[in-house]
Amino acid sequence: MTAQDKLKLLARDLTKEFPRSPRETLAGYVIAARAVDKCRAVLAGTAGEYHSGCPVDQIWLEFAGLKYEAFRDFVATGATDAEIADWIQKTAQPRPRIEIIHWNNELREKRLGDLPDGIQEYMEDYVPKFVRRNRPVYVFFDVYDLEEERI
Repeated sequence: MTAQDKLKLLARDLTKEFPRSPRETLAGYVIAARAVDKCRAVLAGTAGEYHSGCPVDQIWLEFAGLKYEAFRDFVATGATDAEIADWIQKTAQPRPRIEIIHWNNELREKRLGDLPDGIQEYMEDYVPKFVRRNRPVYVFFDVYDLEEERI
């Protein structure tokens, strides 16, 4: 089986289902599992309107000290979640576990007004377009979980 065959078996069709919540962890990091889902889908041609390597993915990649190209290239091998988690743990900038936990919790609690200006500006149009009316957005991750009907 080729790497592309493995990748296609693992890739979600994001035209029919959603990527994982940004709250879900992979290798101990929030956003990482979602980034994997989007990357696989882009590589497999099933991403729909989703993008890989976007500013949200970059928040995680920068904290972990990973280059998007290296991440994408490893995902393209058809690696499983367990293999990707192992690669992340071996390749990411070494940090004490508690530092990653603090970072995860900070992101889980981050309000839209606390995000970098570029993401705030993007969300200003995104939220009214994709989040159903009368659904309050308390924190950044709510945007995706409301839009994708997890909450």
